Parts: sequence; structure tokens; C-alpha cells
Amino acid sequence: MNNILVINPGSTSTKIAWYCGKEKKWGENIEHDPAQIKTYAVIYDQLEMRTQLVLKTIADKGETVDSLSAVVSRGGLLGRVSAGAYEVNDAMVEVLRDRPVNHHASNLGAAIALHIARQAGVKAYIYDPVTVDEMIDLVRVTGLKEVQRFGQGHNLNMRAAALRLCKEENMDYGKSNIIVAHLGGGITLSLHSQGRIIDMISDDEGAFSPERAGALPIYRMLSALEKKHLDYAGTMKLLQRGGGLTSWFGTSDTRTVEKMALEEGNAQAKLVYDAMALSVARSIAKLAVVVDGSVDRIVLTGGIAYSKYFCGEITRRVSFIASVTVYAGENEMEALALGTLRVLTGEETAHIFEEK
Repeated sequence: MNNILVINPGSTSTKIAWYCGKEKKWGENIEHDPAQIKTYAVIYDQLEMRTQLVLKTIADKGETVDSLSAVVSRGGLLGRVSAGAYEVNDAMVEVLRDRPVNHHASNLGAAIALHIARQAGVKAYIYDPVTVDEMIDLVRVTGLKEVQRFGQGHNLNMRAAALRLCKEENMDYGKSNIIVAHLGGGITLSLHSQGRIIDMISDDEGAFSPERAGALPIYRMLSALEKKHLDYAGTMKLLQRGGGLTSWFGTSDTRTVEKMALEEGNAQAKLVYDAMALSVARSIAKLAVVVDGSVDRIVLTGGIAYSKYFCGEITRRVSFIASVTVYAGENEMEALALGTLRVLTGEETAHIFEEK
């Protein structure tokens, strides 16, 4: 039996899970005191603390690292990489420590995994990080020479959903065109074509969401930002955390807004909520034209996909493109485990990381 330790570091917690093959034996959410987190000057200073807590939790669960077949972590912000698994090596850890695309707790995951894997005498992996970028050159071009589109989104959950669809429907991932929309605090979409993610719509260029402003009329946005006297940091905070439903209603809870719209008769809430669904549908249609409308299936996933109403509104508008499948929830831990299992069983071959 392949025993796999899964690690997913967040800003104030570290999620871990122990899988025996495809089955989850146990999971634990290790919470970190926000006051303690603030005492660390930089994120990487937390490495020893988080590693020891993971090892302690493993021991408390009655497990030993000697029984592990592999360790896998959520990937950090590495820069442009391919989809699938990467072996964690010292070069990867160095980049995530010293030269990441951005600073985030997920950058710690590879180093934690490598430490435990070396102690266990096995390999450590990351799988489908947010910086997977396999976009074709044609879709990178914009109207400003200095600005090029790049791939960044909820790749782990989206690709897992596409692979799950292919397995359940007996479809060949390497010969299919599948559009996946991740519906969460941020909304991103990806176009999977012939085994590659050839185009994506990130959370700043497509649908607005519970927290993100999404694509905006640029001229009007610049005028509004000038009036607010916001610098870059203030602008990013507004667009990433204060946009979407938060901007309109002061909450990012879609259940609250849906209740306002459907049960309380709030006309503005219904207008905005329906507009958010429409913005997802428009993004799906935008991706469909990249493959000349030849789409085999559309998949909706993420936390908001639990809403039958919201998914229904999207489905009503895009079903002329392809039929829609819904896989509600964010199954990151399972996706990491199953991806690693495919490597262990020889179904996939892990990439070797080299800094580009």
C-alpha cells in the first residue's frame, strides 16, 4: 500500500492528510496563532516551526515517517511551470525561498515536504501549482506590447476536475477539449485541449467573484483609482479583497447574497448575483472560441458550485456550447494525493525542476 503524506500550508494553518492509496486515512488542520505568525520577519522563518508541528501530528496519530511512500505539498509561486508533478529538489526550495513570484505561505510546502521525505528515505513532490502556464503564444498577445498574458489560477482543483471527468466518462484527456471554471472567492477558468492547458482566464481578466473585481473598463477604473488616491498596494487590496460581492454588499458569503436575492426579494442582490453568473458564462464562451467552439464538456467546480441556482444560471447560458458537469467543492488534498499516486504507479512521470 502506498502511504502518502499531503501538506497544504495556509497563512495561519497547515493542513495535512495521510492517504493509503486512494483512501484518506486521516486529516488534520494544524492552526497557528496569528500573533506568533506576526513575530516572523519573513514567511520562510516559519519553516522549522511548521515542520516540527507536522512531525508531531504524525507521531500523535500513531504513524511513522518510515512507512511513507512519498510526501506531496501544494506548490508555491515558482514562476512558469508545466502541469503535473515535480520532484522537489534544492533548486526549487531555493527559488521559493529567495525568488518566488510572490510571497505566500504555500512557498513553505516544498521545503517541509523535502525535509520529511529525506527523513523517510522517499521522494517529495508538488503537483499542479497555481503558476502552471502552458498557454499557446497566440493567446498571450495583448494590445500593449509591454503587457503579456500569463497563466495563473486554481490549477490543482481545475485539472483534477478535468481528469476526474475523463475517468468517469471514459474520455481521453489527451484528445479532449474541456473548459473548467473554478468558482470560489476568486474565479478562474482553464481550457484543457489535447492534454494541455492552452488558455486560462485569471481572476483579474474575467468574471468578478465574491472578493475579486474581475475585468473592469480600464479607462473608468483608472479614473476611479485616481480619485481614491490609491498606490499599487492599495489598488491590489481593493481589486483582490474588496471587489465583487464584497464591494456591493460588504460580504463575500455567496449564501448570504443568494438568500437576499432569492428569499428576501432584494432586487439589487439578484441583479448583481445574476450578473456574476453571467460573467462566468461569458468567460466560458470566450475560451470556447480558442478551439473554434469544439468543446467536449464544461465543468463547474469550487465552493460556489454547491449552489444549484448559480450553476443553473451558468448552465442555461452555455449549454449551447457543450453539456455541463458540476463537481462542487475544492478537493485540493485529494487532488495532491491522487496526482502523487499516479506518479508512484507509473501512470505519470514527474518533472525535474530547473529554474528558467
